[in-house]
Amino acid sequence: MSIQKIPHFTSEDEERAFWATHDTADYFDYAKAQPTLMPNLRPTLKTVSLRLPEALVQSLQVLAHKKDVPYQSLMKILLSEGIERELSLHGESSAKS
Repeated sequence: MSIQKIPHFTSEDEERAFWATHDTADYFDYAKAQPTLMPNLRPTLKTVSLRLPEALVQSLQVLAHKKDVPYQSLMKILLSEGIERELSLHGESSAKS
């Protein structure tokens, strides 16, 4: 099998659509693949809105202050830990980045 040349993409959406319908094995020689590190790779973030009781937000802010972290960061940590705990109870794992 010959390796095909990857086309030039004008946007990430165009590239996403391409890879959704094409097999990477046609474009990469996996026998020549080498491990690599990507230390600056960041997960894609999505903004969400939550309606929370004021008392809950205040408690979160107090706890965050005690831990010397921003309360939104603490909220993400607590949410992530809770999800991991729930998934492990059901024998599942998350796709953590």
